[in-house]
Amino acid sequence: MTRQRRTILEILGREHWHPSGDEVYRLARRRLPRISLGTVYRNLDLLSEQGLIRRIELGGRQRRFDGRLAPHCHVRCIVCAHIEDVMYRPPVSLGKAAAQLEGWEVSEYMLELMGRCPGCLEAASHAEPGGSPPAAP
Repeated sequence: MTRQRRTILEILGREHWHPSGDEVYRLARRRLPRISLGTVYRNLDLLSEQGLIRRIELGGRQRRFDGRLAPHCHVRCIVCAHIEDVMYRPPVSLGKAAAQLEGWEVSEYMLELMGRCPGCLEAASHAEPGGSPPAAP
């Protein structure tokens, strides 16, 4: 395995906030100053295809990457798109219910919770008159 791939895997292995490719690039440059943005994205795609990391698509937003392969859920901020792991496994009944759909075989799941992160809540509370946080979506 190349030094660049090993560095990217190490970054994603310790980051549980699911960085974008640009953020992985910024972190990788601290250790490998000559690494290019293209090299980072090519390696992220390759590592994702090999099943060593997960690519998280956010419906029109920038892709994020996850180094944790064990089953888990995510919580995503609807304001800034920050993502964190939620160590929760849905009950088996959820998988069984989905498997009962005619013609489907469920092989994996992705559960995403959405809301506002602490930073966006804090920013909103300072921006609104009276300082109270906005209502939940």
